[in-house]
Formats: sequence, C-alpha cells, structure tokens
Amino acid sequence: MSRVNEIISRYPDGKQKSALLPVLHLAQVEFGGWLDVPTMDYVASILNIEPIEVYEVASFYSMYNLKPVGKHVFEVCQTGPCMLRGSDDIIDYIKKKLNISVGETTADGMFTLKTVECLGACGYAPMMQMGKTYREHLTKEKVDAIIEECRSKMN
Repeated sequence: MSRVNEIISRYPDGKQKSALLPVLHLAQVEFGGWLDVPTMDYVASILNIEPIEVYEVASFYSMYNLKPVGKHVFEVCQTGPCMLRGSDDIIDYIKKKLNISVGETTADGMFTLKTVECLGACGYAPMMQMGKTYREHLTKEKVDAIIEECRSKMN
C-alpha cells in the first residue's frame, strides 16, 4: 500500500483519480497480470471513485488485461501503416501457428494474441509489442524465431 500512497501523493489533494493509470498498472502486476472485477473495485475504493470509472479506463486501454493472459503477450499493431506492410498476414499466421484467435491464450498458458492500435513505430511495420519490447519488420520467419525464443526461456 505504501507504493500506492506514493503514487497518489504525486497529485493535488482531491485529485486522486489522476493516479488511476499508474495504480491500475501496479494492481495488474500485483494481482496476477490481469484485472478482475474485485481488483478493479479495490482500486476504486482506494482512490475513492466509482467502480464504473475504473472499468471505463481499464476496458479502454489495451495495456490492461481484463482476463488472464499467457506468459508472453503478442500485441500486434493493426493500424494503417502496419496493415499496409502485412500485419493482417502476421496476425493470421500467429493465429494458425498457435491455434488461437485474437484475444485467446494457448492451452498451455504460454501465449496470448492481442491486436492493438498504433504503437508508434510505423517506420518498422509490421510490428508488435511484447511486454516492454518491440519486435519490428515482422515476417513469418521472425514470428517463428520469436515463438521459439519464448519457448526456450521456459526450459
């Protein structure tokens, strides 16, 4: 709770709602990588705001997970520049390769596929984000290598 209080203290009195985004990030890390309703309700109570205010924010931003996700989350950009460079083909390839649809997690809990709006790396399209790193100029071969890299980290 001390970390939450430190975050809240960055904002003027009565403006604790401004701490919502960083507190949600912290809650997601602390509560298993995703935000269930009781967790979001807890955040609302800490910030003294209505639960709906938390739900609206958490459901709007793609960086918040509203259901459990795999150890590796592939967030593939699907905006114009990436689409023009083949992101739709990359998304389809990942779906077939991992046998999941967008928004699903593999049966072994290893991979989740998400599509997101612009990640701000249009010059490196098609691209995806994995945690804090970008994977750029994606091809089927690069996707295969990324999947193998992720799997090798498990051994």
